[in-house]
Amino acid sequence: MTASRKIRIGTRRSRLAMIQAGIVLSALLPRWPDCEFETVGITTSGDRLSASGAPLPEGKGIFVKEIEQALLDRRIDLAVHSMKDLPAETPDGLRIGALPRRARPNDALVSRDGETLSALKRGAVIGTGSPRRSAQLLAARTDLIVADIRGNVETRVRKTDEGRYDAIVLAYAGLDRLGLSARISEIFSLDVMIPAVGQGALALEIRSNDAELSHILGALNDEDTAACVAAERSLLKSLGGGCANPIAAVAEIQADGKILLRALVGSCDGKRLIKARGLGERSNAVRLGEDTARDLLSRGARELLDKER
Repeated sequence: MTASRKIRIGTRRSRLAMIQAGIVLSALLPRWPDCEFETVGITTSGDRLSASGAPLPEGKGIFVKEIEQALLDRRIDLAVHSMKDLPAETPDGLRIGALPRRARPNDALVSRDGETLSALKRGAVIGTGSPRRSAQLLAARTDLIVADIRGNVETRVRKTDEGRYDAIVLAYAGLDRLGLSARISEIFSLDVMIPAVGQGALALEIRSNDAELSHILGALNDEDTAACVAAERSLLKSLGGGCANPIAAVAEIQADGKILLRALVGSCDGKRLIKARGLGERSNAVRLGEDTARDLLSRGARELLDKER
């Protein structure tokens, strides 16, 4: 390895993305003190649309396309993404170099006055831009008013404090990384709300032919996280879904070492949720995702997905 190599780390410009890049940098610095690191902030099309308040288009990738292009163009060497932002398929010429140990994947409720979901007043307004969260909220309480919300985590919390929403739903991992865990009113159990594919995990993306950087990142890879995320992403790919569809999946390593995969496809109004569970070996994570997707499709998931497109 070239001791003097400079590694440019690309990420979104949001405070959360920069913190996440900092987590990766802090893990690399003591292991590779002779490397020079630089963090490069990149504004994505998703960031611009979100800031404008415009509706986000269907499909995933709008928060990563510009960053991946920077990788392909060799303007950066390593991209740090929130795994849930990545499409099910990686572009030619790129690959995931490592997945650090995952943070808690659950969703969390932030309410203006600290109430849990069950304690919110009838007809409470809950902000979320996620069809997946909307479907599960309405399935839990049909009286809720689910309203669209845009902006970064801090902006959404501020809008709640200003009284525009009674509560909002965000990823626990993002709130915790931003130092906002004290604002959480309730951490949803997986029985109440199944997270997005890859939620809580960071993806370290590199060029496919960068063997040196792959070696550098090797110590950061967590095998349990990689197996769980592989099962979740395999399910998403098999369903052919994106962020416009109410699709949820989360995998956990059980005490016996097997992977338990929970998954859901729903209607946006929450009137129909199709849930499935699969159990498999870590070595068969991809097949577990495919089999669980097949189970969902056999029970009507395709009809729901086609309807919500």
